[in-house]
Formats: sequence, structure tokens, C-alpha cells
Amino acid sequence: MYRHTSIIVLALILVTSFSLAAQPIEEVQVNSPPAVEALLAESGSTEDGLLYMREEEKLARDVYLALYERWGARTFLNIAKAEQQHMDAVGALLAVRNIEDPVAGSAAGEFKNADLAALYTSLVEQGMKSIQEAYLVGAIIEDLDIYDLKEYLSKTTDEAEIWVYTNLLKGSENHMRAFIRQLDRYKVTYKARYISEAELASILSGR
Repeated sequence: MYRHTSIIVLALILVTSFSLAAQPIEEVQVNSPPAVEALLAESGSTEDGLLYMREEEKLARDVYLALYERWGARTFLNIAKAEQQHMDAVGALLAVRNIEDPVAGSAAGEFKNADLAALYTSLVEQGMKSIQEAYLVGAIIEDLDIYDLKEYLSKTTDEAEIWVYTNLLKGSENHMRAFIRQLDRYKVTYKARYISEAELASILSGR
């Protein structure tokens, strides 16, 4: 009974997480989840990837909320809401697999991963300098997110993880396009830092 209920709950959380889109950036997920029974499968899963991406999506959300509070630009609020959905999707997999949630009880800007904690501090500091720097920070975060998601996709054979990471990747590419559009308004050219320039050009060609 518990297993059956867990499967249904996880499937509903994943579907809901990716159907509640941030409308201004048109983040609409298009794929259906894998076969429901596969959502509990752990063969080929990478627990470290789930733990890291849970905190990395939190970093994005926390930074964007801080920048929204500073600049009042709706782009940050809209994308922060989408990042919360991304966090929820990863969190659903952690919960149903009884993996300790690294963000449980943590406040904004608090992380178990020391590298992410330091990155949060430096990015918020940079984004407070000007609205242009704030949008640049957004592009940097999505650049890193895309890079990491592709890395974890290459390392897992777990069907549920592949589905979640693939949908997160699509969301991050939408976010990247949104931030680049804002940078274009200020005639600021973003240079890829983690992904390649070719990958960035491919993402932007889809705008």
C-alpha cells in the first residue's frame, strides 16, 4: 500500500512541477513522465547528482529572489518561481527514495555544499552592483546549471532522473534566453563560461 501510494504521489508531484509554468518566459515542459513504476527504480541512479542539483536549483531560486528584492524586475521573480518547481521535482525523487534532503530547514543563502554557499555570496554581491550585472548573474547561473545537468544526464541511466534532468535542462535553456534578451537591451554580450560558445549559440537560436 505504501509503495503504491508513493508512486502515485511522486508522479503527481513531478507532473505538477512541470505543468505550473512561469508564463512570461514560456517555460512549458512537453514530455510525459516515464512509466510510473519506473519512478521508484534506482538502478543506474546517481544520488550525488540529485543532492547537488537540489541545492543548485535552490541557489538559483535564492539568488533570483535577492535580485528581485533589490531591482524589482519581474524576470527574476518569474524565474525564481520556476526554480522552485525545479527544486520540487528533484525533492520528490529524494523523498520517495528516502534520501535525506540537503535543503530541509535551510534559510535563503544557506547550503550544505560549501562551494555553492560561496558562489551564492559572490553572485549576490555581483548582482547588487547594477541591473546589468544582475542579468549577467542570471546568465551565469543558467550557464552553470545547463553544464551540470548535461554532466549528470551523461552519468545516469535511471529513467526518472533522465526525465527530470531533461525537463530541468529545457527550463534552464528558457531562462538563459530570457536573461540574454534582457542583456541585449543594455547591449551587453554574454560569453559562455561553462558550456561552449557553440552550445550557447544553439540555445539562443531557439528563442
